[in-house]
Amino acid sequence: MRKERLIVPLLVLLLLAWLAGQGLSSHFFERELARTLTDLEARGELVVERSEVEQGVWSSTGRIYLSPLLGDVWQLELTYRARHGVLNTHLNGEAMLRHGPEHAQLFGDLLASSPPLWQASYHTLTGTLEGGLRLSPLRVTQQDRELVFDGGRLHFSGQQGDWRLRAHLDPWRLTDGIASLSVGSSTLNSHYAYTEDAHAFTQEDRLQVESMAWRQPQLSLDASNLRVTNRMALDERELRMQLDIDLGEVQTADQVLLTGELAVELSRLNADALRASMFRLRELAASGHHELDRHELLAQLEPHMIQVLQDSPRLDLINLQLDSPMMGLSARVDGSLFFDGRRLDELRLVDIDDPAMQGRWRRRLDGDFTWYDLPTVAALWLGLPLDTRTLEVDVGRGQVRVNSRPLPQLWR
Repeated sequence: MRKERLIVPLLVLLLLAWLAGQGLSSHFFERELARTLTDLEARGELVVERSEVEQGVWSSTGRIYLSPLLGDVWQLELTYRARHGVLNTHLNGEAMLRHGPEHAQLFGDLLASSPPLWQASYHTLTGTLEGGLRLSPLRVTQQDRELVFDGGRLHFSGQQGDWRLRAHLDPWRLTDGIASLSVGSSTLNSHYAYTEDAHAFTQEDRLQVESMAWRQPQLSLDASNLRVTNRMALDERELRMQLDIDLGEVQTADQVLLTGELAVELSRLNADALRASMFRLRELAASGHHELDRHELLAQLEPHMIQVLQDSPRLDLINLQLDSPMMGLSARVDGSLFFDGRRLDELRLVDIDDPAMQGRWRRRLDGDFTWYDLPTVAALWLGLPLDTRTLEVDVGRGQVRVNSRPLPQLWR
């Protein structure tokens, strides 16, 4: 009898704990979703909105809209339905892409296929979200043009402050009359880590394309193992960007036409001025200034954008290496280019089309580059002695000299 008296209160306690867990799970999910969307918008590139939000203990629904900060080129709408559990919340919905001022739907209006479906799982205890989306195959034909896409998969995971994306695209082919471009399987890996409100962040994107083929009657090109890596970091002091490209191997007529690598870095972009520029851009977007033309937009942003250059940015060509066994040519180049960030009040962006203003900007450039193992044909083209093996390119106040000589006129 005593055991029976204990069982009923225990069951009641378990039921109350379960209900409390359900409520907390719904609360934590809503809190983390709102924080994530706020951080996404704080990056400064997107407008993020939600509508038709209904939050419940057992389930929640809503719509998320992503669009560029200015303009109406595209809009991504994500519907979601979240089913809350004590330890996990499961989500699913549709991804609808619209474009143009009339927001025409890509799937349904323009393509005879249904919107892609996405699903995800939110883990309440760890605050992590993991999910994916499947892109269906499609074929689009317009007169002599045809696009055939075999589909793809997207997978995302992470938590506030640290997100990862992996996208795999199956082969696709674009045909325009007798010319065609075929691209093999492609993989994109992206990692984005940031502090609160994206005040500081790091982002790294790695793209690998297995193969590309261009076909037309007079030319056939085949490329393989193309790799592109982009790194971006914003800290308290500066924005730094680095780009690495590996061309893999490009062939034509069963011969190697080109191989090569490129590594370049841009640094010393003032962080505070950049944040002020993005803040002003968000103000313009929020106040409805979507129809500003180029000149009006530059006039609004110019005071902040000019100050981005106050720390004298530098562009470093870390490595450029090209080889053409087929043509017997090669290039190995490195060097740096600097921008003089003093007396910025002399510069204007709105008058950049004025030749006099272009001259002011050009005179801010200084730097030097070195081309090692200069091919004879390049020396001939530049009017240098044919036995020249090293080319020194000096930039002083915007004037270019090669091996201490004025740059000759290359095109007539």
